[in-house]
Amino acid sequence: MTDGRRSEDVDINSTVAHAGRMYDYMLGGVTNFAVDREACIEANRDFPGGIEGAKAGLRANRDFLGRAVRHMAEAGIRQFLDLGTGIPSDDNTHAVALSVAPDSRIVYVDNDPIVLAHAHELLRNTPESTTAYLFNDMRDPEPILAQAAATLDFDRPVGLVLVAILHFVTEEEDPYALVGKLVDAVPSGSYLAISHLASDIMADEMAALYDRISEQTKETFVLRSRDEVARFFDGLDLVDPGVTLVSGWHTPDTGQVDLPIYAAVGIKP
Repeated sequence: MTDGRRSEDVDINSTVAHAGRMYDYMLGGVTNFAVDREACIEANRDFPGGIEGAKAGLRANRDFLGRAVRHMAEAGIRQFLDLGTGIPSDDNTHAVALSVAPDSRIVYVDNDPIVLAHAHELLRNTPESTTAYLFNDMRDPEPILAQAAATLDFDRPVGLVLVAILHFVTEEEDPYALVGKLVDAVPSGSYLAISHLASDIMADEMAALYDRISEQTKETFVLRSRDEVARFFDGLDLVDPGVTLVSGWHTPDTGQVDLPIYAAVGIKP
């Protein structure tokens, strides 16, 4: 399921760094160009551990996605709405959910034409009735919810997955109202999983890093504090350990503040 556009209709500019392709490179993917790899190396030159340190942070974020989806599936969730899918990989939400519960249904949402160009890979090995893709902007949730209803039953609990996506939503676009609309659309027993870049961990390094990335990709990033991330879960019951470093959610806590990404999962009462 898409908006009807074909992947061959998408114009891919390989001369300008692209945030989605950079993220793919950092995770070890192959859907990226030299300009993306060079931008990653330049952006992370002052990051602790350099490019390899930054890769470890993003890998930890991806690992959180898997742990969060597995937790929800093991708790009985059989429906997932994943916003900000990113370029497909072999550990996406559907792969984890279906490994736990083969009757799971997943709807992916992304407004990136690069993702559209590779959507066929995302859906290749899953029945259309099980996994769907929507070419929509998460800033406009009403059409997303309407189209997702073709695959998901919103009278039953849904796992909302917003991993490493809300830092693209500015304050002027009111990310809290956006999340609130999504949570209001799902019933009691639904889950919300979020990871978000931190503003209050390695603050100087993070500000410099994302200034460079924003300059090279023309994307706008917003870093938020732990309290600001916690605000997304107002009215929900947080799963232990609450809002924590992404590397410490349901993994042994090393006590090291080395990955500037917050993560949490909440349940709608």
